[in-house]
Amino acid sequence: MERFTALIFALLVLCVCGTCGQTCEGNCGNKPDGCSCHPTCTSLKNCCTDYREYCVEIFPYSGSMFGGTDFAVLDASFNESSQIICRFNNNINTVGYVDENSRGHCISPLLYETGWIPLQISSDNGATYNRVGSWLSVHTGKLGLQFKAMQINSTKWQYYGTPNVGGTLQMIWNTSLVKADRVNIELWGYRETGEPYSDYWQGEWTYLYSLAKDQPNSGSFSFLPKPAENGFSSWELGSVRVSSSNYSDGMWNVQAVWTEDHALAWHLEEKFRQNSAAWALEKCLAWDQLENELPNFLTEIIDCPCTLAQARADTGRFHTDYGCDIEKGSVCTYHPGSVHCVRAIQASPKYAAGQQCCYDSTGAQVLTADSIGGSTPDRAHDWGSPPYKKPPRIPGQSHWVYDVLSFYYCCLWSDNCHYYFKHRPSSDCRRYQSPSSAVVFGDPHIITFDGVSYSFNGKGEYTLLTSAEKQLIIQGRTEAVNGTTIKATKLSAVAMKEASSDVIEVRLVSDQSSLEVLKNQKILSFTEQSWMDLQGVFVFSPTSSNVTVMFPSGAGVEARLREGTITVTVLLPEEFKDSTLGLLGKMNHDATDDLVLSNGQLVQNHSNPEELFSFGAGWAVTINSTLFTYDSDYLLDTYYYAPKHDPSFIPVFSVSESQDDPLANQASEICSGEGSQFCRYDILVGRSPRMGNATRVSFRSHISLVDDLQPVTSCGWLSPPTNGKKDGTTYLQGAKVQLSCDDGYTLKGSTERTCQENGLWSGTETSCVAPSNLTGIVVGSVIGAVTLILIITTIVLLSKKQKKRKAARSQEGLTNEGF
Repeated sequence: MERFTALIFALLVLCVCGTCGQTCEGNCGNKPDGCSCHPTCTSLKNCCTDYREYCVEIFPYSGSMFGGTDFAVLDASFNESSQIICRFNNNINTVGYVDENSRGHCISPLLYETGWIPLQISSDNGATYNRVGSWLSVHTGKLGLQFKAMQINSTKWQYYGTPNVGGTLQMIWNTSLVKADRVNIELWGYRETGEPYSDYWQGEWTYLYSLAKDQPNSGSFSFLPKPAENGFSSWELGSVRVSSSNYSDGMWNVQAVWTEDHALAWHLEEKFRQNSAAWALEKCLAWDQLENELPNFLTEIIDCPCTLAQARADTGRFHTDYGCDIEKGSVCTYHPGSVHCVRAIQASPKYAAGQQCCYDSTGAQVLTADSIGGSTPDRAHDWGSPPYKKPPRIPGQSHWVYDVLSFYYCCLWSDNCHYYFKHRPSSDCRRYQSPSSAVVFGDPHIITFDGVSYSFNGKGEYTLLTSAEKQLIIQGRTEAVNGTTIKATKLSAVAMKEASSDVIEVRLVSDQSSLEVLKNQKILSFTEQSWMDLQGVFVFSPTSSNVTVMFPSGAGVEARLREGTITVTVLLPEEFKDSTLGLLGKMNHDATDDLVLSNGQLVQNHSNPEELFSFGAGWAVTINSTLFTYDSDYLLDTYYYAPKHDPSFIPVFSVSESQDDPLANQASEICSGEGSQFCRYDILVGRSPRMGNATRVSFRSHISLVDDLQPVTSCGWLSPPTNGKKDGTTYLQGAKVQLSCDDGYTLKGSTERTCQENGLWSGTETSCVAPSNLTGIVVGSVIGAVTLILIITTIVLLSKKQKKRKAARSQEGLTNEGF
């Protein structure tokens, strides 16, 4: 009866709202007259009555791009007769259901993309789709382990059938992910068909066969693999799916849990098991031939950073490779000898290729010319790239097809890595250029890209950076420290966008204990995922005090919560040179013209706090240019309706030193060395030793970042001489490489070469030559010549002697005749 009464009340509300024209049906994101259907309406308390009914929230809000996740539609009203159809991306439908609590559910579909997917929900079997929301599709490699079926000893799965690898395979899963007493275990395969880089190039997932049917949903399954029949062994990449036995074999888009996609060694043909190395070599050679025919993508990918410090600091362009993470024990299966790898965040523009850079324990880049564990570029970026959906931009799978399976063929299942590295050579760092960095911290202190430092304690909303050429805008909001009693301010929010990207805002929550992120004025939750692919921007938030925003231009913005304020670091690649203005300065490696007023004039005196204050005030945003969200009465009154720069707020410009100040001793203890003036200001003016200490930490972190990003000279890879070897695999300035020859060969050139400041190797090219036989040849020739002369002389002498004998006999004959 209670459920029936609630339903009648909901219907009456909908009727009233519809009659008054104040309904969110078809208006989500808008602000109809009299009420709002905009995401800010919840905190402003001006939502239309049916806002939750039509602008729906879901739980969970994310899941694998393989699909099969069951999620509930929160707050909306359904009944037993509701026939739910869930539409994703306007063209993919799945069948939902209503549970025993009258709550609607959807099942996520198999997708070929990641990021937020538009969601529409029908309760009348598809006649109308009047409820809208969004679903976050996640790359399987970034999905938490608790949401996947886990392969026990995954290495065994992918080496199965190679020498000494066999036996039973096992997988486990969380039984709550499949609401069924009995399940089917199915193998699905993935492949890409059509001519590469043509309109006919397609990726496809296909049901292959069942490993088992009608099994108890115990959360575990073991089996003894056999070579696949009916030609299925030609599928070399796939995933195992666990789904309810109530569904027919291979039914699409049902509740299910999947393993990671992996190389299907365990089901390959008998020929593979008989001689896996020969089988793999044949595949490797075929891949080598294919690569010879495909376009060269290596020329358009970004160069790797020279050092591990640079790679971890350049957060606008590179991000940790989850397969080799120093923070998680450096388990680098595909890169032995490396301790950490990063991937270029953005795919290359034309071919959607990726770059991977790996480093050893000394921080030096590992190259494939020296080690199988070296850095390798990718024909297809592992994380995919917009607009996704088609090769080579399909997240994960395209990378597997063109870069990972071939590594198995040539390197892991056979010993023919030279074929692989011919097409995937490491990119060294000779063309790498470090980004420039600027920072805002404490009671706002600013260090520009060119190293100018100053303080600006205006209250309002200001342009930190604008680049018309790159269409990048970053704005900062400041508020008074501890209300109005202290004449200093701090950074409380930062908002940004690039070109047509989503607007990203990072701000303090009301109690200043954490940061929250907004996308187009809607709060994002990072409770399920730490990485989000958004429109024209990526956001990474591993904790509630740490947010990194990455744009296609390579610009990166790091927001860190430090003692009730936000420290913002901006990193810009060299392409931004001479194109930036704002509080963070003109980036051109010239500190003398850093601070440019919005009218184009230069600040003449960088040490005059009043002139600097006027400079900062001149960069206040306008009501038409603001990127910020105003979703509370406080924000509306303080920033939206008020001037963007508060002219009534005059800060304390300088520190008043007094030994009678109770905080003087703490300031002396905490603040020392370079940058101490910022720390002292925040303690003595901001009246907070903890803030002062946080300012000291932020300043030192920035100095460390600048050091990490210092340009490094590389001389490039140095090859060992033929018939010789080298000792040393570091090729940066000052590095020495020892060169030697194999036994029986003589070294010519330099035995040691040093990488010089000019980027060239010292000494001369080294070669190893075989021992010379010239002396033996000469001696043999002389002996041969002498012997020939003796023979000729003997013949001549014998000839003369014979002639004399003939003459003597002739004379004797004449004498006899005379007698």
